Amino acid sequence: MAQEIVTLECTEARALGKSPSRYMTTRNKKSPQTPNRLEKKKYNPSLRRHTLHREIK
Repeated sequence: MAQEIVTLECTEARALGKSPSRYMTTRNKKSPQTPNRLEKKKYNPSLRRHTLHREIK
């Protein structure tokens, strides 16, 4: 399998000085659809709303 485990971190919480929420997910390494960093909207419990989470290395 060409799956890799990646970590998604909230982009808005860090700007506000709150603790960022993190999620673990997988993505296909060889997929031409995701050549850049993965971005998804996920729930942040500290902000109590859905925010943009971006892949971190």
